[in-house]
Amino acid sequence: MALDDVTAPLRDAIAAAERQIAAAEFIDSDADLAEGYDYLAGSIAAVLQQSRTHDKVHPVLHTSTGPYTKMGLDNPDTLYYHADVVPEGTYRIRGIRGSTVDLSFQVLRGDYTPSEVPGGDDAFDDRRLTIADDGSYELIFGPPIDDAPSNYFVLGDGASMLAIREVYGDWIAEHKGSVTVERLDTRDEPARPLDSARAARQYATAAKLLTSRIHTWFNFPKWFYLDEAVNTLTVPRPTPGGLSTQFSSVGHYDLAPDQAMLITVPVSDSPYQGFQLGSLWYISLDYVHHQTSLNTVQAQHDPDGMIRMVIAHRDPGVTNWVETTGRRRGILQFRWQRSDAPIDGSLGPTCEVVDLAQVPGLLPYYDHNRIDADGWAERITARRRGFAERMLG
Repeated sequence: MALDDVTAPLRDAIAAAERQIAAAEFIDSDADLAEGYDYLAGSIAAVLQQSRTHDKVHPVLHTSTGPYTKMGLDNPDTLYYHADVVPEGTYRIRGIRGSTVDLSFQVLRGDYTPSEVPGGDDAFDDRRLTIADDGSYELIFGPPIDDAPSNYFVLGDGASMLAIREVYGDWIAEHKGSVTVERLDTRDEPARPLDSARAARQYATAAKLLTSRIHTWFNFPKWFYLDEAVNTLTVPRPTPGGLSTQFSSVGHYDLAPDQAMLITVPVSDSPYQGFQLGSLWYISLDYVHHQTSLNTVQAQHDPDGMIRMVIAHRDPGVTNWVETTGRRRGILQFRWQRSDAPIDGSLGPTCEVVDLAQVPGLLPYYDHNRIDADGWAERITARRRGFAERMLG
């Protein structure tokens, strides 16, 4: 089989994705276009990895999105893993619980929606697990059975993916756990040999995955964000397709160079509360070298129990500056996770757009909020160090 014939499906999919990205109506600058091309590069890397590791008989966990393979408004505080599953399979998950603030499991269909298993077996956090003193745990996913043990969770109709999310508050002090997956009903089957036909299928699969990935997430801002009034945030609501203990508030911004958005939000009792900016490619902005996200551990709290953030293109000289990295337009996203009670409007954010020069007079604790150049450099250094230890360690 000729090499050109093997790679043609993926090359065609890449060319089609490139045309779609180049024609995006929201591109404002060369930086926007460059980010789109970089997003495409990460997507190509991700689908190649996914197609090469795809194995229904002996599944493996791998990172579904990360700092170099971004998609789906990836949360800078979250590690994402997933494994391929089938509804008739039986899977054992073993792990060691780390010290991160949240660990959750979700069974998805191929269209990134929950499998909708009665009783909530399709999405839950580790509070439903039995975790030993040494941090170890074990759970089983499989088809419905009689007299299922407490650590057994049902795979729903159309189940195709098991997603695992581990969420940080403190990027440096907290440490991730470990997790493995094995399919029990096929564990004695031999591994599939690699031949040219299988290699060709991998390229064809990668092509389909790339097309689906680009088309799916390309439309998400239109569906869930851009219909909202610009420079506003919604009342907190259960996260669509997420855990029952997760809530979100969303919006989109459009700021001139001399404008700023002031966001005020109460510090909640939720173990995780985070905010981030995203681009209209529906991915996170650079969160390693820039402060484009803040959670309650990272953010400065005011004496009245509020977090006040300043979204701006230029440095306003305050600790809770969230950088747009030059993006005139973008996504606003709050998340509350592991909540024991609903997050309602009283715990949600308020915002207003002002002239950047007005910021000092509008912050009630401005002297408390100020930061100098050395202090800011220390914050960015801490982000880089936390990223290195969290993502690469």
